[in-house]
Amino acid sequence: MVSIKDVAERAGVSVATVSNALNRPDRVSVTTRARVLSVIDELGYVRSESARQLRAGHSRIIALLVLDMGNPFFVDVARGVEAAARAEGIGVMLCNSGQDPEAEALYLSLFAEQRVRGVLVTPADVGGANLDSLRRQGIPSVLVDRKVGSEQACSVAVDDVAGGALAVRHLVEQGHRRIGYVSGPASLTQCLDRRTGALAALREAGVDEDALNVLEVPALDVASGRDAGARLLGLRSRPTAVFCANDLLALGLLQSLFAAGIRVPEDIALVGYDDIEFAAAAAVPLTSVRQPAFRIGRKAAELVLAETDRDTAAGHVHQQVIYEPELVVRRSSLPASR
Repeated sequence: MVSIKDVAERAGVSVATVSNALNRPDRVSVTTRARVLSVIDELGYVRSESARQLRAGHSRIIALLVLDMGNPFFVDVARGVEAAARAEGIGVMLCNSGQDPEAEALYLSLFAEQRVRGVLVTPADVGGANLDSLRRQGIPSVLVDRKVGSEQACSVAVDDVAGGALAVRHLVEQGHRRIGYVSGPASLTQCLDRRTGALAALREAGVDEDALNVLEVPALDVASGRDAGARLLGLRSRPTAVFCANDLLALGLLQSLFAAGIRVPEDIALVGYDDIEFAAAAAVPLTSVRQPAFRIGRKAAELVLAETDRDTAAGHVHQQVIYEPELVVRRSSLPASR
């Protein structure tokens, strides 16, 4: 492989001058830098990023660790992260924990070994031990789609309590009084917050909280939605409307209802959460609570980059950014007459 020493010899300059031409161009003349870059192109030299990391103490990479890359919500989050990082000449390492705390711990350890500039994470470990270990190593982190309970780190999230209230308030306004809530694992804060909001909407309307029938499933995916549909169909007193903790659950539930000959919304109204692209394209367009996924990702990346930038890090103050959700009403929750 061509070394930096080879470049220096061919260009007739010192190794330090080559390094400055690449990393601190203001320290060399325009003519010298042009000559060095010409030789680099001629010889096909590629600088060692690992060596640069050892000198700088961190890389030009930030890491994004999400719960489920099969969920289009996180794909849109990743696009937002990439947009902010690319604008600053930073790369993004994307990994998927699969909602597994052990996998999360392994990835966070890998990020530390790679000396990533910062980490964006939707935690699978609700206890926070994995992130505590990361902070002890001095690597900044930002929680994505989670609210942090302290000022130890930045976070970017949506008000999920408000989102749950939007969904159930809408269903109550359509005349529903027996409502199902298909929730992901109770360990996920988002699912609990959306349930809290749903119950608040019932109380607000003077409806007994027992009217909310909660079906917990192990994952926030289409297969779990289908399973929830089978359980729902087996209930003696079937809800007239269902709110799902995310759109993938709602789409799986929709499949199950269709297979059983249950009409949506005529027999059961349906509301999802996230407003992924597939929500509007479903067989029955899905009413959903929209989260600004792209903005969440972009803001999270901006916060971690600000915390690691030498010009702004000293004055960095951790921020807890919370966006407001929006209800997008479509056919799945409206009476047939509309």
